[in-house]
Amino acid sequence: MCFSATASLIAGGALTAAGVATIRKTETKAELPFASIPLLFGIQQITEGVIWLSFGSPLLNIAMTYVYSMFSHVLWPIFVPIAILLLEKDLMRKKVLHVFSGIGLAVGIFLFYFILTDGVTSEITSNSIAYISPHLYLPLVMTLYVLATCGSWFVSSHKIINIFGVVFLTSFAVAAWFFSETFISVWCFFAAVLSAIIYWYFRNNLITQKLAETV
Repeated sequence: MCFSATASLIAGGALTAAGVATIRKTETKAELPFASIPLLFGIQQITEGVIWLSFGSPLLNIAMTYVYSMFSHVLWPIFVPIAILLLEKDLMRKKVLHVFSGIGLAVGIFLFYFILTDGVTSEITSNSIAYISPHLYLPLVMTLYVLATCGSWFVSSHKIINIFGVVFLTSFAVAAWFFSETFISVWCFFAAVLSAIIYWYFRNNLITQKLAETV
C-alpha cells in the first residue's frame, strides 16, 4: 500500500494474481486492455513497494520513481479511455470516448515531456510517498486528467463500468481532500484496490453468456 513497503508488495501481488485471472476470462482481443487494468495496477503497486525500499539507494530510487510516474502520469490517462472505448458498441458513446481518448493522449504526452525535462522525485511524507511533479497539479492539466481517467467510465453503456466510475471518482475526492501532499500515491492505491471490480465485470459477462446458451 502507499503506507508501507510490505503492504504495497502484498497489494501488488494480489492485484497481479487478480489481473491474470481477469485476463483469462476474456473472450475477444478487444477485451484484453480493459481486463489488464488490475494486472497493470499490480505492477505499479509492486514498483511502489520497491520505492519504499530504495531510499537508501539513490539510483534505484530514481529509476523506480520514473517507472511509477510512467504509470501514474502517462499510462492511465491514455490507457483507460482507450480500454473502455474498445468495449463500447454504441456509436454515439464511442464518439464521446474517442474525444476522451484524445484528451488523455494529450495529457499523457504533456506530462511525459515534463517528466523527462524537469524530472520527478519521491520522498516519504506523513507515512506515505509523495511524488514531486508540479505539472500534474496545474488546474487545467488536473481537470483534463480526471476527465480522461474518471469521465470515461460514466460514458460506457455497461452498468458495472459506470459503478467503477463512481467509486473511482469518490476515491479521487477522498485522496485529494485528506491526503493532498501524497495524493498521487494514495489515489493510485485506492484505484488499484478498486480495480478488482473489473474481475466481476468479466465474471458477470461470462455467467450471462452461459445462461443465454442454456435458454
